[in-house]
Amino acid sequence: MKTLTLLGDITPAQFLRDYWHKKPLLIRQAVPGFKALFDFKALAELATLDHVESRLVSHADGHWNMQQGPLTSLPSLKQKEWTLLVQGANLHSAKADALLRQFRFLPDARLDDLMVSFATDGGGVGPHFDSYDVFLLQGQGKRHWRIGAQKDLSLIDGLPLKILSNFTPDEEFTLEPGDMLYLPPHYAHDGVAIGDCQTYSIGFRSPTFQELGEAFLQFMADSIDLPGIYSDPDLKASGKPAEIPREMLSTIAEEMNKVRFTEEDVTIFLGEHLSEPKHNVFFTPLSKPLTVGRFADAAQKKGVVLSRKTLMLYRGKNVFINGESFAIGKADKTALETLANERALDGAAVAQASDDVMDALYTWYQDGWIELA
Repeated sequence: MKTLTLLGDITPAQFLRDYWHKKPLLIRQAVPGFKALFDFKALAELATLDHVESRLVSHADGHWNMQQGPLTSLPSLKQKEWTLLVQGANLHSAKADALLRQFRFLPDARLDDLMVSFATDGGGVGPHFDSYDVFLLQGQGKRHWRIGAQKDLSLIDGLPLKILSNFTPDEEFTLEPGDMLYLPPHYAHDGVAIGDCQTYSIGFRSPTFQELGEAFLQFMADSIDLPGIYSDPDLKASGKPAEIPREMLSTIAEEMNKVRFTEEDVTIFLGEHLSEPKHNVFFTPLSKPLTVGRFADAAQKKGVVLSRKTLMLYRGKNVFINGESFAIGKADKTALETLANERALDGAAVAQASDDVMDALYTWYQDGWIELA
């Protein structure tokens, strides 16, 4: 496996072995010559949209304040110590999406989104920790970072932000455009802007087992099959009418124990759950799509690509796309796995696709899930 400048000229395998979930890594010029992907006006416009998650954080006279978007107005650029945070920037810019995809040496099932943090001089969100891995890439100006592996993660009460009450850093760095800092989960950190700056945060999905368990039970509700209704032909008279009969409890417990799930059930649940678009992600069906024949001709010449908003995963015989799943045969496996892994399928591969795959591609094209290359 090749080394990556993105990782400081080590291989992904070395990074995962020595750093992932374990310790920080500072990478000078991870993206040489990197320049900010957004100007301030573009970020401010994104923050006004109701389908874009944004926050405004300010710090003045020792007081923290946070405002959730949509944000119709922002402080003056001359005002110090405020920060604009825009989540999911990769959904609104081809360049931002391309940056996020540079981290696909890690599974798409874990990769979350690209957040942009714009801050004026002195701006930041206070010392805190994240429950997930994060790469912090400097895009504009400079940011000074202090980090620490402290075990005390208690927070200050009564604040709108989760700020550590006893932050004790043991390392500090100043990052310039192209520099990047990797931090494992729960590693305390505090970044402060030196002049106007932009930082790009590449975050990862870390769902709680509680969240997954609740979602899985909802998923399984559609597949449970427990025929019959409760009956008690041998019921005996009771002098304690408010007490639940032991026989009733035993009978129902026995039926509940018949509920079983397999690894295949978990696979389908996980694929659908992880590929489900976030609540603020919407697809716009084409108003004037090409006919089936013209689409096929164009796709065989140009190829197709997944929309930036589309997440496509697979495991074994199952393919998952935007929360939907279906089983595939051997004939279709190569084409669909290639589309998922490369996020594109060239014209030659489309030309060899089966009728079933072409039907799926056309439906996804109509729904806005894929596009002609």
